[in-house]
Amino acid sequence: MLLTSVYQLALTRLYVVDCVEPVYDYGYLNAITKLEFAMSEPSPVIITLYRWAGAWGPFKVTIPCGECSLTRDVIADTMAHELAGISVELQSYDWLSRWWKPLRKGGWHAPIVMVAGRVISQGAALNRGLLTQAVIEVYATNSVVKGNLLFGKQSCPHCQRAKGYLEEAGIEYQYFDVVSAPRALYEMLARVKPLISAKAPVTVPQIWLDGQYIGGADELSEQLHRPVEPNPERGQCSLSATR
Repeated sequence: MLLTSVYQLALTRLYVVDCVEPVYDYGYLNAITKLEFAMSEPSPVIITLYRWAGAWGPFKVTIPCGECSLTRDVIADTMAHELAGISVELQSYDWLSRWWKPLRKGGWHAPIVMVAGRVISQGAALNRGLLTQAVIEVYATNSVVKGNLLFGKQSCPHCQRAKGYLEEAGIEYQYFDVVSAPRALYEMLARVKPLISAKAPVTVPQIWLDGQYIGGADELSEQLHRPVEPNPERGQCSLSATR
């Protein structure tokens, strides 16, 4: 009855006074991935949580929401670990006190989680993988790569070949394993996909030198003026589980 009454009056609210809860910034260094060293510092990525609470007119939420509390805990822990080193702000609101705001974006069932104004989860406890991917995608769009980076996986021979090229050339670089570090995978995909065909598979390695995108091991070889040796498996080192 409460939800029905609220939705029937969806367009009658004409004003609102915002009341933002404390903003939490977990932008400290993550010793595991260290991706923060390789990227420029963009504006904070805004995560917004609407929890099942608040009041509107004669209506008031009196039943606590366990999934809302769990979602907030998941967000805080993800910011402290997978998203460490990225400037992130968490804004938390009582849903019923401002239900029309997330409704404009398609959010109607608390807990509602939005990243940069886009709904990524609602009606259930948050999947931290969805949050990590959404934040990384926004972060990658608003930041630029710095230095020399190599994204790869342990079982990839072309990744080992690229490492050898860089080491022989005396080029220092940072290596990120996209299998063992989800953040590295999301970072690589978010940065590579706009540079290639949207339907093209993303293979490893993916390499940047001095902040400029190079491509794979063959392109790196050409960049370093090395001969490319024939290899019948070239182009097959994808991210599939069989490799």
